[in-house]
Amino acid sequence: MGSLDAAEFFAGIGLMRLGLEAAGVETRWANDIEADKRDLYVANFGDREFVLGDVRDIGGRSVPDVQIATASFPCTDLSLAGNRRGLGLAGASRGDPWESSMFWEFARVLGEMGARRPGVILLENVLGFASSHGGRDLAAAVTELNRLGYSCDLLAVDARHFVPQSRPRMFIVGLLDPNADDVFDASARRPEWAHAFARRHPEARLHARSLPELPVGPQDLAAVVEEIPPDGREWWDEQRTARFIESLSALQAQRFEELRCSPTTRWRTAYRRTRNGAAVWEIRADGIAGCLRTARGGSSKQALVELGCGEARMRWMTPRECARLMGADAFRLQARRNQALFGFGDAVCVPVIAWLGRHYLVPAARATAQRTLLAAA
Repeated sequence: MGSLDAAEFFAGIGLMRLGLEAAGVETRWANDIEADKRDLYVANFGDREFVLGDVRDIGGRSVPDVQIATASFPCTDLSLAGNRRGLGLAGASRGDPWESSMFWEFARVLGEMGARRPGVILLENVLGFASSHGGRDLAAAVTELNRLGYSCDLLAVDARHFVPQSRPRMFIVGLLDPNADDVFDASARRPEWAHAFARRHPEARLHARSLPELPVGPQDLAAVVEEIPPDGREWWDEQRTARFIESLSALQAQRFEELRCSPTTRWRTAYRRTRNGAAVWEIRADGIAGCLRTARGGSSKQALVELGCGEARMRWMTPRECARLMGADAFRLQARRNQALFGFGDAVCVPVIAWLGRHYLVPAARATAQRTLLAAA
């Protein structure tokens, strides 16, 4: 068959599209409700495929025929850093802030597509989805996808295998027509929570496709850091630098000093935390970044710490550095700083999607299409 096409729900700024394109999949339709994210998407891909609006206004008939559909639905109510309200119920009112309930809208649209439902779907969310409400939210989602005809594979992939960022994410791959040898069993390389889910839910329709080993990712930030001269205005002034250092715990201060005295320049990321009622800075022990988050409040923003040769400098991470941490170095950043940071914090990691596309989504979609053609012959 020819090229494969995809529909992107909750498309954000377009990093899912970049990953799919790297795997040879063309996006034919994309939707998101956030105007700021739409602006970044259009700046990079044009506006031909993008539909700005509430997914609750999307009907199945308005989605074109595609072989793959993706949904990075909001994680707000599932994340360990969020309110843990869970998936909620289908048909959430427009005044209800229960954002993760938008999963049900994605499922509704799939149902309305009827026989045109894509053969392969990919859902992406935080690992908290697996444990939300004691696993009941995941069970509800799998039950609904099973009802729509999809067998489900449960995966976890950390972006650190591809970029210097700790960003573990959960993926559900749904197939209308899985191979007979894709039966879920204990030998499959899946996280323990996935095996526990299978044991607790023998009625669920699950499968597990064999995948290659994940690569060993970069161990430092050298390829990510923008070169900004020591007198650049981005670096914090002496007073702010002093406050940063003064807030460090004894362990953090020791780590800081050892790196500062290193004969080579090293980079670390740091988060501002509240400990015992006081704001403090904490530097990561390893050389990669923490998980990028949406730029809401100081604790969600990462600072970059440059240490070595007796020198120490700090500043906020730049939008370009965030783009590189998401595997999107060439991304056009025609946006306000916080607009870009918010978009990347909510996005998928491009090389993770490309890896899943090449090794899973594309082969599965082509196999399904081939079997359909043979059945029709």
